[in-house]
Amino acid sequence: MNNKYLKLMVILSGQFLTIMDIFIINVSIPSIQRDLQASNGEMQLMIASYLIGFASFLITGGRLGDMYGRKKIFMTGLAFFMLSSVACGVSSGAALLVISRFIQGISAALMAPQVLSMIQILFTGHEERIKAMGWYGITIGLGTILGQFLGGYFSSLTMMEESWRLIFLINIPICMLALFFSKRLLTESKMTVGKNTFDFFGVIVLAAGLFCFTYALTMSEHQGIQMKSILLILLSAGILVYFVKTQKMRLKCGKSYLIDFTLFSYTNFNLGILAVSFFFIMLDSYFYILSLFFQDGLQIGALAAGEIIVFQGLGFILASLFSSKFILRYGKKFLVSGLVLIMTVLMLQIFLFNRETPFFMLCLLLFFHGIGVGSIIPSLATIALSGLPQKLAGNASGVYNTFQQVAAIVGIIAVGSVFYHFLGIKPSPQHYHTAFSIALAVNIICLFIVLFSMVKVPESILPKRKM
Repeated sequence: MNNKYLKLMVILSGQFLTIMDIFIINVSIPSIQRDLQASNGEMQLMIASYLIGFASFLITGGRLGDMYGRKKIFMTGLAFFMLSSVACGVSSGAALLVISRFIQGISAALMAPQVLSMIQILFTGHEERIKAMGWYGITIGLGTILGQFLGGYFSSLTMMEESWRLIFLINIPICMLALFFSKRLLTESKMTVGKNTFDFFGVIVLAAGLFCFTYALTMSEHQGIQMKSILLILLSAGILVYFVKTQKMRLKCGKSYLIDFTLFSYTNFNLGILAVSFFFIMLDSYFYILSLFFQDGLQIGALAAGEIIVFQGLGFILASLFSSKFILRYGKKFLVSGLVLIMTVLMLQIFLFNRETPFFMLCLLLFFHGIGVGSIIPSLATIALSGLPQKLAGNASGVYNTFQQVAAIVGIIAVGSVFYHFLGIKPSPQHYHTAFSIALAVNIICLFIVLFSMVKVPESILPKRKM
């Protein structure tokens, strides 16, 4: 195998771990709650703490890679991810597991920005970068599917007590192999211009702002919008406005900074951020409401619902495998077609999904939804990061990943609130269908905004290869 692609496999191991551990805990919640005698609130925090730590430190992770070396920070993230996974696996109580999950999320935030940065640096040609981003998309699909599958599999094992602990301990051999091959194969890269200092004050301010925002949103998902959530969001807005002002001032004065706001002077970066934000508002909210609609509205069992959703993952992986070839042949027209496919599938689901819908039809529409999603996701990062100078690679990757994660949480809260509003207090099957249909209509509006950004992308970002 080409040495570049060996390095790519090592790099993508970090992305795989990051995605898998978002999903692997969900199916194991009942087992963990029973064995640790945890309250509902503690279980909510176990899920939310990983996302809060992850979203709050992504930009910091990207900047650390720029300043101190992307290989070094990637390996540091892997090491702490392994140690925090051990802590999760041996946790004797709910509080310790919540803290360990938070550290695990921070560790993932050290790894994730380096993945995109190193891909941009390793694959400089347009065609090979498109192919590499195709594998990036496949990794996201595999992490999503295996996370849900392994979470259910390990939790159901009867050969040992508290078998759910394996959902965390499985990370140890993966991290050890990744560390070994990272040390041997990866080459170091970092920003070589400007002052080699780090803005620690900026880290504290940004992390505080993002922490307040993501904590308020994740808690709102389970507890509804309360006054404390509104106050936290207002506080986070004030902190983030202050952060932006101080960062621009530090950049102007030549002092160390955390975000280089010249990033937002690049049209392709702004279009990529707009596209990824609304795409993930659609995607994560879709999975959230789909699960509720299947199990509570259509009365489909959890196992059968999981089997149907697997078809979405299969379509995702299949499209990711072939998307690079079609993008090279048709350019951004292929992306527009993928968006139209997703919108068409959502419209068909509004009209076709009910209690009489055959099983194969549910699977088929989820499969085509996955094909559409798999056609889009690998290229979103390509659009955002193309044309940027190498010195901005880590910074851009951190900002990109942060927008993606925060958008996912916003989508679940905002679209989920629309769903629950139309569901009512005593929902009937018709109420579920109405709520599901209106929520999908909101998703389609989000996709129109993504479509607008795709149309605006210059042809030079995704040029067609002459056949």
